[in-house]
Amino acid sequence: MAEILDSFRPSTAGWLKGSLAGWGTLLLCLIGVGFLIILAKWLENVSSTFEITADRLVIRRGIFSKSIDEIEFYRVKDIRLDFSLISEWANIGTITLVSSDETTRRAPLVIPNVENAITRRENLRTLIDHARRRRGVREIDMVQEDLG
Repeated sequence: MAEILDSFRPSTAGWLKGSLAGWGTLLLCLIGVGFLIILAKWLENVSSTFEITADRLVIRRGIFSKSIDEIEFYRVKDIRLDFSLISEWANIGTITLVSSDETTRRAPLVIPNVENAITRRENLRTLIDHARRRRGVREIDMVQEDLG
């Protein structure tokens, strides 16, 4: 098994302090409804773990029924980081990966509420670059030109 370089879960606390939805939920706690929302968000976050090795991202999901999926870094085509002004202050972001892997065939892999998202994205970019060089993978963009 490859050495795990980083392991993280989406952050419920980060979601609370880094998004308008989180702040709204905290306000709803005053009337009691917000606690149910926080519990649902916490269960969603605790059921997902993302492990980074030198060659791949391992995604573990589930509490009662578990699944393990992997994305090979040499297959990653794009990595994006999104955050709002509030989430940037809280150092929380959403990392989105687009790859040619089966895991992202239908839609990109979106990892919300990532603490230290800027640093983690840069580390992922470095690992992706190294994995592509080791495999000798190059991407060629094919653009259809209008001949007419």
